Amino acid sequence: MRIIGGKYKGHQLVPFQADHIRPTTDRVKESQFNILMGYFDGTRVLDLFAGTGNLGLEAISRGAGEVLFVEKSKQSIQILEKNIRKLKISEPFQIIQKDVLGFLKSYQGEPFDVIFADPPFTEVMAHDVMQAICESKVFAPTTVMTIESARKEKILDHYTSLERYDVREFGDKVLSFFRKTAN
Repeated sequence: MRIIGGKYKGHQLVPFQADHIRPTTDRVKESQFNILMGYFDGTRVLDLFAGTGNLGLEAISRGAGEVLFVEKSKQSIQILEKNIRKLKISEPFQIIQKDVLGFLKSYQGEPFDVIFADPPFTEVMAHDVMQAICESKVFAPTTVMTIESARKEKILDHYTSLERYDVREFGDKVLSFFRKTAN
């Protein structure tokens, strides 16, 4: 795993062994960040199911002003903290060790500009995550979001006021892009 663009381009992230983590591949991440190009200059980013921090750290490298990492696994947070130290990240960031669905339900802060969600590959929960996001205060009218899911998972084109405006398939992985509906 490595940072593929921006200030830390080419920097390798720490190697790890953890069965519960399936990092976003460079191919998927490159497509994701190419589509979202221009969204990271000083923006607030929410990295749900942060794991090793791969997506949030890429956003910092590309100019995000603040990243909030939400991750339940202590082992994943330890890897994320090692990556932050390795890259010598000084930009504002915060790590919250909490279940993502619980975080979304209780969140009372300002909405985010960009949201990444990469639920565990061992669980089928993309649909539940999207429903929780619709009921949360994390989304603003200008927020964009990506969510990774398995091809077999249920994920709709519309969730209340959110619409899927782009979708990319990579083998058994589906990358969906959401924003507020135009209406």
